[in-house]
Amino acid sequence: MDASELRYDDLVDRVEVLYYDRQYRAAADLVDAESDGLEAWAAELAHVKACLLGVSGDADGALQVLREASAAGGWWRSTILTEDDDLAGLQDRPEFQELVRVSEARVTDDPARPVIDLPDQAAVGVVVALHGAGQTASHARRDWGGVLEHGYALVCVQSSRRMSPMYRTWPDRDQAAADIAAALTEAQATAGLPVVAAGFSAGGRAAVDWALTGRPVPVAGVLAMAPALRELPAGGMPLSPATIWIGAEDDLLATVEGSADQLKGFTIEPIPGLGHAFPADFADRLAAVL
Repeated sequence: MDASELRYDDLVDRVEVLYYDRQYRAAADLVDAESDGLEAWAAELAHVKACLLGVSGDADGALQVLREASAAGGWWRSTILTEDDDLAGLQDRPEFQELVRVSEARVTDDPARPVIDLPDQAAVGVVVALHGAGQTASHARRDWGGVLEHGYALVCVQSSRRMSPMYRTWPDRDQAAADIAAALTEAQATAGLPVVAAGFSAGGRAAVDWALTGRPVPVAGVLAMAPALRELPAGGMPLSPATIWIGAEDDLLATVEGSADQLKGFTIEPIPGLGHAFPADFADRLAAVL
């Protein structure tokens, strides 16, 4: 991860804190103050600021921010604009509807090469890690790199699905399976090794879906951190390890625990005091299951 990517992540984290504290104007001002050098994320930051202005009641300001970003070439998938409650005050405006139309015409997916790391010794298996929504393969490398110490190769897959120029996620099982298959094809050095599916948040959901369906290839096990589970596919193959970690303060906890009957053989470990994030002792938790 380069310095600008770290700066962007830090800015989004600070804005999120202000958002949940309902300090919308302060958050919008922070976006303005910290955006220099983050031009690659101009569309994403414009959407963030528009949502902050929208939820604060400034629909005119929200629309202006989006129109300026669109005029500079920015785009967002229509659902990002039309299904966000913070932008509800814009939905009936003809200018906004035209912006949505123009934006959707620019939407493109973007396949990317995986990040592949091999352990110092002969690998005993391969962990295939899927990043969270809005993240990249470099985030997965940072978060799951501890598997290398346990003799596992690490293949970090980057989703080809873009919701805006820099925002990638995993909404579609077929597209996720295609991205994973392409990454495994490129990771020839890991061919023939047992595969463990892994992921965080939206990537955790995709990893669980993959493990249950065996698509694109069957896996030996699955490790998911704070998976954003939806309707689960049917699955019956034995998996080891099969572990889900989730913060006790994570809003997704109820959904994960409510899915326990469909996750036969899985261990679900709530982590006290943790929200939607990786715990500080995640390396130790990996060691315990690997």
